[in-house]
Amino acid sequence: MKPLVDLTGKRGLIVGIANEHSIAAGCSEAFRQCGARLAATYLNEKARHWVMPVAERLDVEWTAPCDVREPGQLEALFKRVEQEWGGLDFLLHSIAFAPENDLHARIVDSSADGFSMAMDISCHSFIRMAKYAEKLMNDGGCLLCLSFFGSERVVENYNLMGPVKAALESSTRYIAAELGPKGIRAHAISPGPIATRAASGIARFDKLLEQAAAIVPEGQLVTIEDVGALAAFLASDAAKRITGTVIPVDSGQHLLA
Repeated sequence: MKPLVDLTGKRGLIVGIANEHSIAAGCSEAFRQCGARLAATYLNEKARHWVMPVAERLDVEWTAPCDVREPGQLEALFKRVEQEWGGLDFLLHSIAFAPENDLHARIVDSSADGFSMAMDISCHSFIRMAKYAEKLMNDGGCLLCLSFFGSERVVENYNLMGPVKAALESSTRYIAAELGPKGIRAHAISPGPIATRAASGIARFDKLLEQAAAIVPEGQLVTIEDVGALAAFLASDAAKRITGTVIPVDSGQHLLA
């Protein structure tokens, strides 16, 4: 009898591994443990140095550059998916960015250019990926992105990224509704605070970690492995009737924050 969470043979594209401590790395580990075949992207040659050790450890089948700001790179990535695999079963979008000056400023002081860049990289890129993935998910599939509860509540120093993540969550619901007839599901996973390189860009993030640890009902902060376990379940057939959700994996922080 197959295990309930079984990804054997399923092809997954991972966009956003930064290093071995990133959430995308934790998700990739879970996908592989469940039998998935993986491909991964790296932002540029500098980032490739950090991504390749993770890719090699997890037997990632192939890697490719993907800077969503560079014209043609996203299109080339999905062309590569088609050439290598002929189709796609799931995708993890784990990229977000805001210019430092805008991220550290009040939302009312954010620049139009900074807001636009943050929205394009952190949100609209997921919409674009969904469009390209649609053509490759002939037997259905699953699209996953990463959010944060700062999308619905004001989190000190999260600033510009709050509205951006809110847009990402709303986009996920619309994607789920539009692609549902083709058997394509979409979810936003909303982890509690995790000490990753990306999170270090948020001012006083260590304070946010301390506050979360003090209030979560379970008494322990979430880990990248916890997020990965949820991601693997959502990508599997065990979750084939679940779509359009924003799922917290935060040890219950959303109940009390």
